[in-house]
Amino acid sequence: MNQGKKKVVAIAGATGYIGKWFMDRFKDQYHFIGLSRREVNENPEPKIEWRQVELYSISSTTEALKGVDYAIYLVHSMNASTRLNQGSFEDTDLLLADNFSRAATSNGVKQIIYLGGILPKGEPEEEWSQHLKSRLEVERTLSTGTAALTALRASIIVGPGGSSFDMIKNLVKKLPVLICPQWTESKTQPISLDDTLTIIDACLGNEEVYDKAIEIGSPEVMSYKEMLVKTSMVMGKKRWVFSVPFFSPGLSKLWVGYFGESPSQLVSPLVESLKHTMTVSDDLAFDAVYIDYQGYEEAVKIALETVEEPVLPSFKPAEKQKNTVRSIQRLPNTLGKSAYWAANRYKVWLPIFFKSIIIAKEDEDKIISFYISFIKVPMLQLSWVKDRSNKKRQLFYISGGWLVSRSNYGWLEFREVLEGKYIITAIHEFVPKIPWFFYVNTQARLHLWVMNRYGKYLNTIRKRKRHIN
Repeated sequence: MNQGKKKVVAIAGATGYIGKWFMDRFKDQYHFIGLSRREVNENPEPKIEWRQVELYSISSTTEALKGVDYAIYLVHSMNASTRLNQGSFEDTDLLLADNFSRAATSNGVKQIIYLGGILPKGEPEEEWSQHLKSRLEVERTLSTGTAALTALRASIIVGPGGSSFDMIKNLVKKLPVLICPQWTESKTQPISLDDTLTIIDACLGNEEVYDKAIEIGSPEVMSYKEMLVKTSMVMGKKRWVFSVPFFSPGLSKLWVGYFGESPSQLVSPLVESLKHTMTVSDDLAFDAVYIDYQGYEEAVKIALETVEEPVLPSFKPAEKQKNTVRSIQRLPNTLGKSAYWAANRYKVWLPIFFKSIIIAKEDEDKIISFYISFIKVPMLQLSWVKDRSNKKRQLFYISGGWLVSRSNYGWLEFREVLEGKYIITAIHEFVPKIPWFFYVNTQARLHLWVMNRYGKYLNTIRKRKRHIN
C-alpha cells in the first residue's frame, strides 16, 4: 500500500486516553500504527494500522517498529500483565522504556515523543514522589538510543475520558461537601486535551524540539482546590470546598479512590505527586507554535459535553496461560560492571550463598542447570541465547527443570539500564509447576529474597574494594 509522503507514526499506548484521541484527530495527516498487546479482531478505521506487540520483549517491540519514522510513547505500567507481578511500577516502567529505546534504535526511528508530567521546582530530586522520579527516569532512558527524544511534561489534561479529570468530575458529582487535604492548595497549570493534541502534532518531526524537555500547560495557574470549585460551577453543582491539615496521604488515597471511582494503582502515585507545586517554567515552556489556549472552564465544558469517543478496534481474547509470573528487580551497579559480568557472577554466587545446597553446572551448549544437592534431576535449566545477548544484556530461556511447568516461552535476563547506573534482572512469563498457592508463599518469596541478597552482595563487593584501595 502506498502511503505517499505521510509520516509513519507508531503509538505505544494507542488504546489509551491520549493515543486514541490523537489518532482520531490526525488520521488523515499521518500513517498511524497503533501498538496493542492483543491481536485485532475487527478494525473499524482502515486508515489506522494495528500491530500486536509484547512491549516486555525487545524482539517483539523491534518487529513492531519496522518501517516507523516517529514514535509516541504513552506507556505507564499501572496494570498487571501477569497473574503475579513482582516488581515496582518504576522498575517496570524503566525496563519497558529501555526496550522501546533499543527497538527504536534498531529501526532507525528518528524521534520519540514521550508524554510525562511537569516536575517539581526548587525541591531536591530525592524528595519527589516515586511517580515523578519514575517519569524522569523514563525520559532519561528513552533518550539513551539514537532516536531524538522530545519529552512533553504536562499537568492534568482536561478532556473526555481522561483519568485525572474523571476523578475530579466524580468527586464533584458525588460529594456536596469536599473536605480537601492540604495538598489541594498546591499550584499547577492544567491543559485541555485539544491543546495537548495540537502540541504533540507540532512536535512530530520538528527538529527544533529534538532532544528537548518541554513543559506544557495553559497560562492559568490554579490550585487543585480551585479546579474542584471551577468544575462544580461548570457542572451547575453547589459545593462547599475547603481544606483541612489533618488528612494523611493514606486517607487521601482512600477518599479520592472511593469517591473519585478510580483504581488504587492510579490514585496512589497521583496523590503522592500532587503535594508538589508543578507549574510551567519560563525556560522550558512550549513555544514552537502559537497556541490560543483554552481556559480551564471551557475545557471542562467540552469534556462534559463530549458524548462520543473515538471507536477502537475489537480485540481477540488474550491466549495466555493462567498462572504466569513476571518478576523485575533493580540491582545497584556501583561497580560499573556489565550485564554480562552480573549474569556470570550470579551463577557463581548462588551456590556459594546456599553453601552447596544448590549446585550449578554448565554444559558445552551453555545450558546452566541448577540442582538441589541431593536430587539428581535439575530444578531449573537456563539456555543462554547467544545471538540476542551482548555485554549490556544477557538473555536466557527458561528451558526446563522440575520447578517449571512451561519450558517453551519464559525467559530470564540481566541488563544494564540508565547507561549502566543499574542492572535490571527480570523473569518474564514464567509458569511454576507447583500449585499456585504454595508457589506464591514459597518459591516466589524465596526468589525476591535471593535477589535482594544478591543486590546486597554487589554492594558488599564495592565496600571491600573501597577498603582495599
